[in-house]
Amino acid sequence: MSRLARSGREWHQLLELCALSGTLLADPDGVYDPAEHNDRLLLGLKGTISEAELHLIKQRLWSGRISKARRGELAVPLPVGYIRRPDGAVELDPDEQVQSVVRLVFDLFDELATVNAVLRYFVDHGLQLGIRVREGDGRGDLQWRRPSRIALQNMLRHPIYAGVYVYGRSKLDPRRRQEGRPFTGRVRRPREDWLVYLPDMLPAYIDIARHERNLARLEANRARSESMGSLRDGPALLGGLVFCGRCGTRMTVRYQRGPQGRLRPGYECSRAKADYGGSLCQTLAGTCADRFVTSLLMTALAPAALEVSLQAAGQAQQRREQVERIWRQRLERAQYAVDRARRQYQLAEPENRLVVRELERNWENTLAEQRDLAEEYDRFTAARPRTLTTEERERIRALASDIPAVWAAATTADADRKQLLRHLVEKVSLAVVGDSERVTAEITWAGGHRTNGEFVRPVARLDQLSYYPRLAARARELTQSGHDAAAIADILNSEGFRPPKRRERFGAEGIRHLLQDLGFVSRREQALRRTRPALGPGEWRLTDLARELGIPRVTLYGWLTQGRVTGHQADDAHHSWIIQADAAEVDRLRALHQQSRGHQPRQAWLDHQKTAIIQNDEGGQRQ
Repeated sequence: MSRLARSGREWHQLLELCALSGTLLADPDGVYDPAEHNDRLLLGLKGTISEAELHLIKQRLWSGRISKARRGELAVPLPVGYIRRPDGAVELDPDEQVQSVVRLVFDLFDELATVNAVLRYFVDHGLQLGIRVREGDGRGDLQWRRPSRIALQNMLRHPIYAGVYVYGRSKLDPRRRQEGRPFTGRVRRPREDWLVYLPDMLPAYIDIARHERNLARLEANRARSESMGSLRDGPALLGGLVFCGRCGTRMTVRYQRGPQGRLRPGYECSRAKADYGGSLCQTLAGTCADRFVTSLLMTALAPAALEVSLQAAGQAQQRREQVERIWRQRLERAQYAVDRARRQYQLAEPENRLVVRELERNWENTLAEQRDLAEEYDRFTAARPRTLTTEERERIRALASDIPAVWAAATTADADRKQLLRHLVEKVSLAVVGDSERVTAEITWAGGHRTNGEFVRPVARLDQLSYYPRLAARARELTQSGHDAAAIADILNSEGFRPPKRRERFGAEGIRHLLQDLGFVSRREQALRRTRPALGPGEWRLTDLARELGIPRVTLYGWLTQGRVTGHQADDAHHSWIIQADAAEVDRLRALHQQSRGHQPRQAWLDHQKTAIIQNDEGGQRQ
């Protein structure tokens, strides 16, 4: 009865079946009839006591397990690079190659900063992880398996590599269990909820400070708004480092494809728009910000050129020596397997042909594996020499002495530039001054030092320039003095005025548009206007309507080509555009200009879809 009543649900189901079938129940204390009320009450009480007794047994076992874990004596599964001796003590794996591979994982993560980069390095160099079999006939045997991202990530996260004994890092969630997979359903607990944390209890590969840095870097690599994210291949160098100088939130990276197919980065503060449906806080082109921070970085790195060259050469040589050591250990292991197979074959009795044939086959297989490994090693050393040559050392010194050349070299990847920036820069705060081209920047360097500065960004319109009032006044003065557009452009360029966007100099055509916006009409334009036909009711010329709406001419022309505005070309010599826009249409265009940037493409897409649906319906009706 004490065994059957461990589960109250099953015990009461048994009592019900016995009562229906007239079956009696007995224990050392007596015989009971489940159909009788008093006997049934007593049986239910005994079942409740048995169920509570099972809980007490589990609680005692769990308390003993926790007590043993708090002493650091509870045996837990060990990760790659560790073994457990028969007496229960934990040691580093006695295989030198296993230890070399584990140490290489941590060294590469310090250098490459991402798990995927470490994985690619292992795959490119033909390296494997040494795994000890935990169960089955080959328990404890060493097997070499290809690396995976999950395996490398678990190695970087596990505290045992820092000499810390931990227990209770995860708990079982029955809702996540998958049928047929006994190790599923585990949920990681936060660090403050771990049951046991005992530092300096086990042999370590790294120290605790280095382990904490690895955890912080893994957390920062996550693609979240609170973290800077992992290194990516895009040309935006300040991705993850840029913060809005107005609201303090992290700015996101946006790319636009240029006319030649090149990606143009941009930074925008879209938290209010994404979370609350508001408007963009600020946005600016990314190239100018990257160029400004890069110039400050090159200035900061100039005094350390010699030290950088020596350290770069040392790191390159050390990494090649580590990989070469692992390859020699693999060759040594293959040679041992061949010698062992040869000895087994020689020790066998020649008359026992059943055994000799199998041993001979094993010997041939090990010889073939050794030959394949030697050929792979020869190909590897041919592509990557074991040591740095004198020419390579001199090239490293020459490049390190000219850091800007290394930075701008075509062989330097954008991810390498971003990694160097993240080592030296903690935060870049940018704030656009009003709607102008001026941007104030505050760079927080590693260590807390801050540098303030200002740079210029490209803007879309002339009236966004901070010096537009001076530019307009100077253009009026030169026009009234009798200068033509080409002469005004040369004078403004010589006086330091610059146009918006990415152009460096004013041209005659740009000056003509500026004078038109200011209300000046050239003689050529006056003569042209005298020859133009008169406009009808609700008709506008392109320049006049753009001035009325307060938008650039190019924007209005773009609406015209997209079909947002109705117009036609006049029959004059220049085929100028005439736009149909009554008072209601002018109000609509003015409201369209006030809408967000993302609303207009969405609305155009919706209008296109509605038109397509109407056309399909009409086609179906005609059919």
